[in-house]
Amino acid sequence: MGASVMDDRREHGTGETSRSPLSTVLPQGRLRPGTAASVGGDMPLLLALAAQAAQGTAGWAAVGLPQLGMLAAEAAGLELARGMRIDEPGPRWGQVLAITLEAVPVVLVGALGPVSDQVARRLGAVLRRSGSVLLAADRWEGAEVRLRVVAASWDGVGQGHGLLRGRRVTVEAAGRGAAGAARHADMWLPGPDGRIAPLHDLHDRRPDTTAKESPVRGRRAAMHLVG
Repeated sequence: MGASVMDDRREHGTGETSRSPLSTVLPQGRLRPGTAASVGGDMPLLLALAAQAAQGTAGWAAVGLPQLGMLAAEAAGLELARGMRIDEPGPRWGQVLAITLEAVPVVLVGALGPVSDQVARRLGAVLRRSGSVLLAADRWEGAEVRLRVVAASWDGVGQGHGLLRGRRVTVEAAGRGAAGAARHADMWLPGPDGRIAPLHDLHDRRPDTTAKESPVRGRRAAMHLVG
């Protein structure tokens, strides 16, 4: 799937993302098409990165992530109606993942098993051809960018009590090429509304206690489940 096809998979053409705290640690402020990245096992970081990468695209998919919570994904900014899940890709997960990368612009992948050099090279070729972005929940051989949470603390907890308002984290990003030098940034991940936010945004992002109903309550989230 060439670049022209990738353009067809992006709605309204630009594929640009709004400014996010993650932009300060990513090369050129974003993940390039055809890039693989890993997040060191931190699910909120995976969802925040996926929400940023999926902006302006035709959709996203999660492969081998049965623990993925739909409410958490939606709170992070992912549109569930544009998502597809393949919780159990089976022993031929490499082939399933390759097919998914050919068809979907942003693919989240769980720990499916050891990634051999041969499999990593084959999937890397698929990424370059399709222009998709692969986001691995854990380690990934050949990841161009490796992100991880190196420090975290919850805000709002006092002497054994209190209302959690947000998780303050320090994110480190390193990798190859332009991402070779490690970069660090502090942020809320998640903030009170479930989304990533700059540290100074916490007071503007407190939950609205006067709201009649949460936007994710009272309706069934749209999600395609395969497998």
